Amino acid sequence: MSTYMLTLFFCSLSFSQSDWKPLFNGKNLSNWEKKNGEAEYHITDGAIVGTSRAGTPNTFLCTKKIYGDFILELEVMVAPGLNSGIQFRSNSIKEYRNGRVHGYQSELDTSKRAWTGGIYDEARRGWLYPLTINPKGSAAFNNGAWNKVRIEAIGNTIKTFINGIQCANLVDEMTSEGFIALQVHSIKDKTQEGKTIQWKNIMVVTENLEKYQTDNQPHAKQVSFLDNQLTQQEQRKGWRLLWDGKTTNGWKGDKSDAFPENGIEIVDGKIHFLKHQKSANFKRSGSIVTKERFDNFELEVDLMFQKGGNSGIKYFVDALTGGDGKNIGFEFQVLDKNHPDHNLGVQGNRTFGSLYDLIAAENLSEISRDDIRANGPGRWNRARIIINGGHVEHWINNIKVVEYNRFSQSMKNLINKSKYNKHKGFGVGANGRILLQDHSPGDVWFKNVKIREF
Repeated sequence: MSTYMLTLFFCSLSFSQSDWKPLFNGKNLSNWEKKNGEAEYHITDGAIVGTSRAGTPNTFLCTKKIYGDFILELEVMVAPGLNSGIQFRSNSIKEYRNGRVHGYQSELDTSKRAWTGGIYDEARRGWLYPLTINPKGSAAFNNGAWNKVRIEAIGNTIKTFINGIQCANLVDEMTSEGFIALQVHSIKDKTQEGKTIQWKNIMVVTENLEKYQTDNQPHAKQVSFLDNQLTQQEQRKGWRLLWDGKTTNGWKGDKSDAFPENGIEIVDGKIHFLKHQKSANFKRSGSIVTKERFDNFELEVDLMFQKGGNSGIKYFVDALTGGDGKNIGFEFQVLDKNHPDHNLGVQGNRTFGSLYDLIAAENLSEISRDDIRANGPGRWNRARIIINGGHVEHWINNIKVVEYNRFSQSMKNLINKSKYNKHKGFGVGANGRILLQDHSPGDVWFKNVKIREF
């Protein structure tokens, strides 16, 4: 290479690198401040070292500067057995839980669960992107060694990478800016006290982001929390809104050709089955169903119930070979644990996420965990139902909770022992409608109803 070309190369490299700024000068923490907990941070060999401490809540070392759109790169080493995370677009205000740090977190997970690079909404909505849906990303983290972390937060799109492997691909609009923070998680096991998390080479770029942003890697499924709208990637994958968020188009009463006039409302992009009133003037809406019929599909629905709530999402409705099947079908159970039905049925087959009265929901994504990570009353949950031929899956918040073959001998046996045995052809129809259930006591909400067919 000529001296002239070499000079041009290094000038270009210098200009490119000048967009990146250090968040840590390697000497002191003058641009950082500690919030919430009492874990200690110090500097060793040019790295920030956080030390776990018993008897204190989560501790966060936060940048004093606020960041909106950015790309962050750093190296991290976490002692095996600890949990940690990198907060971004996070905030701490007195009006919210007396200053509790809250916002997006790129997980650092040394457990067998292996969700490093997943996105957790700290002190707010919980898991937005667990790595149950990204096995390749889940395998990217090297336990007990230095790992390179990259976080891209540009507009409503958030991506995370561990050692160059994409882990999360999230679309969300809840928070557009906030500080960046290094977490030392609280510990319950005293034997973990004194273990450390280390961060070094912390660099951020906020200008000319289009030059540095990374293309999506095919294995990283996109998860969107946009209300009643599809991303370009979802549209390319064949998704469409099954409910448009505004009108009654495509839906009708389960026993009528018209949409119900009472007991239901469409408000702020949500379908709301009203709370049932003990009044002569109150009229229930009854359940609503799609006018279309479906066979092989993936369905996503966001839902919320109140304390004691009871509802359901049914599929293969109106698919019997004999009798009235207008509201009969397999049911993804939606039920609060405070409802009397929660303890009925057989071995939990009426709990949230269960195949109602047939198969109990359980955590199939985390072998060592029993609960299904469902959110309780007054909080949104995302239900997903996948049907491909005979194969059926139920998911809650990206945790698989039910899996079965609707044509199998074991399913036939379950049906024969259930209340469905009197319905001829139950569960084996070629196609059917999708139903959102109006069940006592009402006050159940649905939004973001979307589907893609196979």
